Amino acid sequence: MSEVWFSGWRHVFKLDPEREITDEALDLICNSGTDAIIVGGSSGVTFENTVDLMARIRRYAVDCALEVSTLEGAVPGFDGYFVPLVLNTDKAEWITGRQTAGLLEYGSFVPWEETAAQGYIILNGEATAAKVTDAHTELTEAELIAHVRMADRLMRLPVIYLEYSGRFGDMQLVKRARATAVQARLFYGGGIDSADKARQAAESAHTVVVGNVIYSDLEAALSTVAAVKGI
Repeated sequence: MSEVWFSGWRHVFKLDPEREITDEALDLICNSGTDAIIVGGSSGVTFENTVDLMARIRRYAVDCALEVSTLEGAVPGFDGYFVPLVLNTDKAEWITGRQTAGLLEYGSFVPWEETAAQGYIILNGEATAAKVTDAHTELTEAELIAHVRMADRLMRLPVIYLEYSGRFGDMQLVKRARATAVQARLFYGGGIDSADKARQAAESAHTVVVGNVIYSDLEAALSTVAAVKGI
C-alpha cells in the first residue's frame, strides 16, 4: 500500500472485533468487491479478538486496516492504521491524550507510512462512541463546517469521519462538509441499511462505511457495494 493507501476507497465494510461473524458471512463480505475492511469498535476491543478477526480476514486479498481505539487492541500486521481524534468533545484525552499515551508506549514501532489520523465528528448522541467521549453531537451547520475547516485546513488531517453510528444522517450536511474539505478525504458512516441509502451517501461523501447492517441483514449489506461503486 502507498502513502495514500486509502485515497481510492469508495466503499468500506467495518467489522467490530467484539461481535460474532460466521466464516460464511465473512467470506461473502471479503469477496463482495468492497475496497477495504476496517476493523474497529467503540467498546470491548481487545488484543485477542482483534488479532483473531485480522487472521480470518487475512485469508483474503482485500485491504484490511485497523482503527486503533485502545492500546489493548493495537495489533501489528494490518495493511494500514487509522488513529481517531474526536474533534467535537471537550475532553482532551480523546483528542490528544490517549494518542500521546499510545505513542509513549509504542511510538518506535508505528508504521508511519501506513498510518493516518482520522478527525472524528460524532453526530448521534445515542451512539456508544458519543457517550464514551462525551461528544457534543447537536451541532448547527455553521458549527459542523467550522469543525471541518479546523480538521482540514488547520490540523491538515488526511481523513474527516462524519459518524452517525446507527442513524442515517443529513446528506445535505454531509455534502456541505465534503465541499468544504480541500485536502482531507471525507468518510461517512451511520444508518446505511439499504442500497438506496448507500447510494445517497456515495453522492455525498468520498468514502462510505457500512457496519451495523452486516450483523442484522447481510444481504442488504452486500447490496451496498454495487450501489456505491456504481455511482
